Amino acid sequence: MTLTVAVQMDPIERIKIAGDSSFALMLEAARRGHRLYTYTPDKLSMRDGKVVAVAKPTQVRDIEGDHVTLGPEERIDLGDVDVVLLRQDPPFDMGYVTTTHLLERIHPKTLVVNDPAHVRNAPEKIFVTDFPQLMPATLITRDKAEIEAFRAEFGDIVMKPLYGNGGAAVFKVGAVDPNFGSLYDLFATLFKEPWVVQRFLPKVTEGDKRIILVDGVVKGAINRVPAANDIRSNMVRGGAAKPTDLSARELEICETIGPQLKARGLIFVGIDVIDGNLTEINVTSPTGLRAIKRLGGPDLAMDIWDAIEVKVGS
Repeated sequence: MTLTVAVQMDPIERIKIAGDSSFALMLEAARRGHRLYTYTPDKLSMRDGKVVAVAKPTQVRDIEGDHVTLGPEERIDLGDVDVVLLRQDPPFDMGYVTTTHLLERIHPKTLVVNDPAHVRNAPEKIFVTDFPQLMPATLITRDKAEIEAFRAEFGDIVMKPLYGNGGAAVFKVGAVDPNFGSLYDLFATLFKEPWVVQRFLPKVTEGDKRIILVDGVVKGAINRVPAANDIRSNMVRGGAAKPTDLSARELEICETIGPQLKARGLIFVGIDVIDGNLTEINVTSPTGLRAIKRLGGPDLAMDIWDAIEVKVGS
């Protein structure tokens, strides 16, 4: 089948194609003969119930520095396209939430990947708490006394913003740490929402696995090893991607959450696992496809498009 596909994303001219999963999905779509458009979230509108976007026809190629050709802008009715890929990066703020409300108006007649209602209702650092038996001890709060009690119980902890991404503002706080008060004041000033506080997992130095599930089924993984003197394994923060196999515990995690992902229409999901502990379920704009392929693993963009085409065909 030949599909018309609109990709809601950050400006495609600025992406780094070597690690960009949205670009991997577009390359595979083009290989299959699908027609591509791209637009940024500010070009999304709704009038009298009709959801439209000012989008540009898009041609992609896997050439660094010459990866895209954009046509002139067109005003397209997203109710008339076959697939919308919801792929802009967080922060998961009210602007992001609003796009899910608008895209919900066209789904599932136009298949939105991932399902916008469940993207909205399953923020990665909250959705994960549906599975406490798989997680490290986790507190969501902005109450200083609650955090201090948690520290007293578990010693070293990690604090991070609830709606952050890419490893930004992730801090390790020691059981005895003179910086805690200042860090608390900083978070209280910068973030209106509660924060995530988790028991620190020392084996993060051995890696933080990014595991990809497609329509609820585990398909591939990489191990992201933090740079020296850093606890953050995100590749944008200097983490190094390494090939990996999955342990029995990691397969158990995938088998436990997989049916929930499928039921929610979350076709492309990346989960994070440290030392057998599930820490995040990434549903907004997961990454990892290019790194998995580069390290000799499968081209998971093919699996994702297989799943999309089955859903469109049905």
